[in-house]
Amino acid sequence: MLQGLGRTQQDLLTALLYRASGMSIDELAEQLAVTRTAVRQHLAALERDALVLRGTTRPTGRRPEQLYLLSPRGRELFPRQYQLLADLLIGEIAQLVGHDALVALMRNLGTRMAAGLEQATVSEARIVEHMNETGYAAQVFARSAGEPEIVAHNCVFHHLASAHPEVCELDLALIGTLGGGSVEHLECMVRGGQVCRFHLRRPS
Repeated sequence: MLQGLGRTQQDLLTALLYRASGMSIDELAEQLAVTRTAVRQHLAALERDALVLRGTTRPTGRRPEQLYLLSPRGRELFPRQYQLLADLLIGEIAQLVGHDALVALMRNLGTRMAAGLEQATVSEARIVEHMNETGYAAQVFARSAGEPEIVAHNCVFHHLASAHPEVCELDLALIGTLGGGSVEHLECMVRGGQVCRFHLRRPS
């Protein structure tokens, strides 16, 4: 989010947001009321973080001016309402198809996600790697019986699952398909748990 950046960098990105065609160093310096040197330093840092990119050069009659643009990654720092859209979509689907069909849909989505990640069954450690790439903050722990257990500290669909618990079926299908077994949902944040805990049961 923009809040993680300094005030000048926030202002610089906002200026580029309002000028889709790009801005030169001189234009940015004038609008932000800072020196050209300061603009260059901030642009170098923002380019390094892939928040700003170089566009075309603009002829001036003298030396062409380099224009700078807001990158797609930079645009993502500004507010988006993905959560609102997801809420509306899941709510509408739930009304249209009902509980059982929504459960089936979530399971299908989890299975499709898994198929796009691995072609064969994998270990709990590998499952956790995939989960962490999505933001689950998951770990593998040993159960009292010595069997591995997956513990997720962040429910990436928590807001949706709170309103529509059927969404949890996506997680179960994802883990089960990757691990080649059925999944016990031992603890769930949506149901008041501190974490989400999963035990993968593979066929003997």
